[in-house]
Amino acid sequence: MMRSLRKGYNLIGMANLLYQGHSSLRITTREGKVIYVDPFAGDGYTKMADLILITHEHYDHNRVDLVPQTARTIIIRAADALSGGIYRNFDYFGCHIEAVPAYNEHHDKRECVGYLVDVDGVRLYLAGDTSYTDYMPTLSTMNIDYAFLPIDGIYNMGPEEATRCANIIKPKHLIPVHMKPGMLWDYHQCMKVTYGGSLLVKPGDEIFLERD
Repeated sequence: MMRSLRKGYNLIGMANLLYQGHSSLRITTREGKVIYVDPFAGDGYTKMADLILITHEHYDHNRVDLVPQTARTIIIRAADALSGGIYRNFDYFGCHIEAVPAYNEHHDKRECVGYLVDVDGVRLYLAGDTSYTDYMPTLSTMNIDYAFLPIDGIYNMGPEEATRCANIIKPKHLIPVHMKPGMLWDYHQCMKVTYGGSLLVKPGDEIFLERD
């Protein structure tokens, strides 16, 4: 069942997330640190970035030029996160970032990653472009609060496989992303996801990041 999440009307003092569309996200921590993930789509490239996370170097995930930056902005690319065959961990301004496997026939395991991000007591699984991976069962014990899974069914898993993966991972909430090439978002594709914790989050929606 797809349901809506409480939106961030008053975001002062709470971490929040802006879904920009496709796989693009902007996270703002409780202390005001700004993290962009796979910049490419939508609006909201207004806040200065403290950190940019890139899951892989396809053009629809790596538009760092869209993001306002300073000399202190940190950019973590897949080549930084997966180095020498080792998935790396990073810690910046109270956030813990752990690179994890992401791959399928269209995405080389050696060049793509997902990220586990711990921010203000909330754990996000940013899957990147992927289908089922043999790492996903490990996530079932990691208390994922929000999982972001692609569902286009062309370059990545489709909604049925994403539902199966979510039942393995067991996140509190599943937010489908990367729904259709050339589109920010697709309602009909989104509604094919049947995981019980699925959330209907549209481009431009800004939500609280909170534990239930």
